[in-house]
Amino acid sequence: MTKEDLRRSIIAALTADLATLTAAARGAHAAATHEECIPDNKYDTTALEASYVAQGQANRAAEIRRALERYRSLSLRPFDEATPIRLSALITLEPENGRSRLVFMGPDAGGLKVSVGETECIVITPESPLGRALLGKTCDDEIDVGQGAGRKTYTVTAVL
Repeated sequence: MTKEDLRRSIIAALTADLATLTAAARGAHAAATHEECIPDNKYDTTALEASYVAQGQANRAAEIRRALERYRSLSLRPFDEATPIRLSALITLEPENGRSRLVFMGPDAGGLKVSVGETECIVITPESPLGRALLGKTCDDEIDVGQGAGRKTYTVTAVL
């Protein structure tokens, strides 16, 4: 998997999400403005609720558009074992006990899971707890994320 392949997968996933959300927002807007949603009395809030849904979906669509623009203009920097982790790093993490994880430090869309071939990758952002812990680390560094019983330790095993 190359970072360019990964970026294409992220853009494709965001584009699909945007299309779905845009259609849903149009439907919610149509419902909010439909003549059957005209309030019968002061307690009838059907149109108001539909307008809240439409506005929320429109806001989310705007966020996805911004994320798409950021990924389209993202400079994919090369990394080696000594380069500190920052935006556009593709990182392999090995937990204390378990299966390794592949994460991509992206500018937006944290939590998005994408697959390139058989390989799954999770997008993280520098604002997330894992992203904050990884910033500036290099290969073979250990990081701790979380607190108490939810605390997890990872070793950075590769950075591309």
